Amino acid sequence: MPERVDERGPERERELPGGAGRPRGGPLRAFGLAEVYNPSMVPTLQPGDQLVVQYGVAVRPGDVVVLRHPFRQDLLIVKRAVERRDGGWWVRGDNPYVENDSREFGTVPDELVIARARLRVRPPRGIQRSPGAVLSWAFSAVRLLRADRSLSRRLRAR
Repeated sequence: MPERVDERGPERERELPGGAGRPRGGPLRAFGLAEVYNPSMVPTLQPGDQLVVQYGVAVRPGDVVVLRHPFRQDLLIVKRAVERRDGGWWVRGDNPYVENDSREFGTVPDELVIARARLRVRPPRGIQRSPGAVLSWAFSAVRLLRADRSLSRRLRAR
């Protein structure tokens, strides 16, 4: 099954004139939402997770990014930027059993990396509506996505 991310925000990137690749407007226009559909980033991200993404920011090794698939540019995917190489970014999924990443398609040109994930929101799944259950979900559901330097070094070593 191909990997897919549903991108939602004030403007979708593909709707921009001239292929500019980034939303225009004020500072809030630089943010959008994306939904994860596939398990390539497990355990960091699960299918159904929502991502708050930021457009037009610098990418660093270890960042979780949304990019266009190099062979199917209408398909958006989520990967971890591992390192800079000639020609772009080497990206990998956190799930070692899914190889739909740079091991399959090589480096990804900078213009195909469209956003950096800032925050993960995990939707509630089967929780009770008690205040304790809601608080427990709230503390575990929202997580900042920061560059994981140790993970990016481990991925390069493989």
